[in-house]
Amino acid sequence: MELKLLNAQGQAASNVAAADTVFGRDYNEALIHQVVVAYAANARSGNRKQKDREEVHHTTKKPWRQKGTGRARAGMSSSPLWRGGGRIFPNSPDENFTHKVNKKMYRAGICSILSQLAREERLVVIEDIAIDAPKTKLLSQKLTAMGLDSVLIVTDTIQENLELASRNLPNVLVVEPRHADPMSLVFYKKVLVTKAALAQIEEMLA
Repeated sequence: MELKLLNAQGQAASNVAAADTVFGRDYNEALIHQVVVAYAANARSGNRKQKDREEVHHTTKKPWRQKGTGRARAGMSSSPLWRGGGRIFPNSPDENFTHKVNKKMYRAGICSILSQLAREERLVVIEDIAIDAPKTKLLSQKLTAMGLDSVLIVTDTIQENLELASRNLPNVLVVEPRHADPMSLVFYKKVLVTKAALAQIEEMLA
């Protein structure tokens, strides 16, 4: 498969050959959904906690007498029906959100995502992306010149200047190939891969 190759200035130079085993897979929506959901679920910290009616600090005194007031019956102010009362089914930190996905399925899901990105021309290969100083303005100008406003940059090694310059850009993320997760690949509008990183991706997934 051929992918568009840009030079270091972001101008179209030629095409680069890519492995069909990685970038020529069929689109498998069910598998992609499973991989993305599993990644998001496994990233959850699972430490949320809510109180039930036993744990909230309320008096057990009956708010008013049972009959004669014209108001609805009430036994105690910790009732889940009352504001500030305990939850009926509270969230517990013991809850397990883990989703298991086999390595073979995970790799196949990543390949399916990359293949679809290549078909939609959302995946672009660049010779190298480097800036002379750790300035957000320099990186922003470089990406704007290439027409990239929401981009995942995958580079073989993250240079300090590039990492520091990208921190203040909300729609730009710089990662190494081993950290390119399915959520990021799906989220960003474009994926910019350096030529060296492309070889690493093919080595990992082929």
